[in-house]
Formats: sequence, C-alpha cells, structure tokens
Amino acid sequence: MTKTTPRIIAAKTLVHALALTPLAILSWQFFDVWQTGSDALGADPVAEIEHRTGLWALRLLMVALAITPLRQLTGKAVLLRFRRMLGLYAFFYATLHLSAYLALDLRGYWTQIFEEIVKRPYITVGFTAWLLLVPLAITSTQGWMRRLGRRWGQLHKLVYAIGVLAVLHFWWLVKSDIREPLLYAGILAALLGWRAWKKISLRRTATAR
Repeated sequence: MTKTTPRIIAAKTLVHALALTPLAILSWQFFDVWQTGSDALGADPVAEIEHRTGLWALRLLMVALAITPLRQLTGKAVLLRFRRMLGLYAFFYATLHLSAYLALDLRGYWTQIFEEIVKRPYITVGFTAWLLLVPLAITSTQGWMRRLGRRWGQLHKLVYAIGVLAVLHFWWLVKSDIREPLLYAGILAALLGWRAWKKISLRRTATAR
C-alpha cells in the first residue's frame, strides 16, 4: 500500500478546495439572485448555470486526462494519485450540468429529455458522454480495480471517447463564436496525440529489441 504523507494530504485538500470553489461561487451568486433579484448570473441565470457547470466538467476532464502525460514528462508518479479525484469531480460537475438542464430548463418535464435527445444532436452527444461517465465513476474504487483486473483498464479507456463527445457537445452548443470550443478541441487533440505517439514509440522500441 502506498503511504499517504502529510504533503499528499495537504495537496489533496488543496485540490478539493480548488475543485469546489467554482460551485461555491455559483451557489453564492444563485442565492443572491434568488434573494435579491440581482444580475449576478447575467440576463439568463439558467443558461449561465448550465454553461458554468458544463464548462467545469470539461475543464476537469481535460486536467484528469493531462495527468498521465505530466507523469511521463516529469517522472512524478505521485501525480497519478490525483487522477481519480479529478475524474470524479468531472463527473460531479457533469451531473450538476445535466441536473440543471432537467430541473431548471425542462422544469421537471423530464419525459421531454428523450424528445430533446432525438431532436438536438448536441444533447445526444452530451447525454451519451454523461452515460459513459457513470460506469467509470462507479468503478473508480480500489475494490472495483481488483474485481475487474485487466478489464478495468479497458473499461476506463472510454474516457477518450467521453472527451471527444464532451468537446463535440460544447462545439455544437456554441453556434457562432467557436474559439473556446476550438481551444478545448486543441487541448484534447494534444493529449490524445501524446498517448498515440507514446504507444507507437513503445511498439517500435519493442520491435527493435
């Protein structure tokens, strides 16, 4: 068992605090709008809540995907101890994003979600990305890693497809200014490209021996 040092505990506490800060700010602004009718969340508070929760789900997913390349570049294996936490926070914000859509946008008419999934491609890919995240979140524990063995790694490779679907969801959602979705598409391409390059390099090295 890997020893948990005071530095690791402090670092994880900091990551928890940073990951929850966007939600704390959003909750405070929502409360302010609810109590005073202020414009803290802009002209369309529901759209702003959906946008922020979705954006932080995407950002945290990108950070989680960046852990492996960072570990390979720096040689700091300790970074892997933060990957699961970041992935779970990405799922948490994605669930908040979906919940905000169901509760605030559809306003409880949840049966409409199936009609929306069929009619709107960006909802189709977004909902698919969330569905694929569910088994990854459930099987993120050490117990599930032991139960699934080699299949655990194969299952969690779904995160690459999830990343593509999440970026596509954002891209299709933004109808005019695509600069921000393009930025995340570039980040994802770099992260997946690094993995492909490393895999090819390992194969070449193994063949050369």
